[in-house]
Amino acid sequence: MFQDKKPAAAYISLLHREHAKYINEHVKEEDLSFGLHPLLIIIYEQEGINQEKLAEILHLNESTITRNLKKLEDKGFIERVKDKRKKIMKVTPKGKKTAQKVIDYDYEWEEEFKHNFTEEEYNDFLKSLETICEELL
Repeated sequence: MFQDKKPAAAYISLLHREHAKYINEHVKEEDLSFGLHPLLIIIYEQEGINQEKLAEILHLNESTITRNLKKLEDKGFIERVKDKRKKIMKVTPKGKKTAQKVIDYDYEWEEEFKHNFTEEEYNDFLKSLETICEELL
């Protein structure tokens, strides 16, 4: 596919785009998109999280988080609940069902390319990605 040596970013970008296509194909009937699915999963896994923490976890600004939370709320996946001075996020029953499906799709997609590695190679690959992310963030 790549005939000349490419920088790592080219491969990372390709993986990201292919993952986005895969997820979008599977969640379109759920009225969800690749861009919103990380928020839904985090809220599902960390019920009661607030907007500031979401922005921190995803390395996005709060205005982007606000827009995306509004979309999730309008689609019936989450609700924002006032808790003292902050709003916390809760997943609706529809959101819980969809979040679990999306998590399953993420694992299925990973299995698609994981079979190209030995278990040790795959673990080394993940460790390398973790190291890169820790250094960059």
